[in-house]
Amino acid sequence: MSVHKAISAHVNNQNKMITAFLELDQKREAYIEEAITNCKQGIAFSTDKINKITTLMNEISKQGVVPARKYVTTEMVEEYVNRIL
Repeated sequence: MSVHKAISAHVNNQNKMITAFLELDQKREAYIEEAITNCKQGIAFSTDKINKITTLMNEISKQGVVPARKYVTTEMVEEYVNRIL
């Protein structure tokens, strides 16, 4: 029975990490969209919020359950906006 409890605890822990990662991913995507919108409109923007979330996501990814994410630069946003316009 203790093996079952250990496996259940492990699965529950992984599930919590995945849930937290997905929530952070949604926030990150929203910040990326915000940066893209501002760039399109010629409004100054920063990738600081995006990369703070990315750092948190990459800490979770160190557990081996989810993939790491790339850090975003202002140049990356500008290149993307120039490509889609």
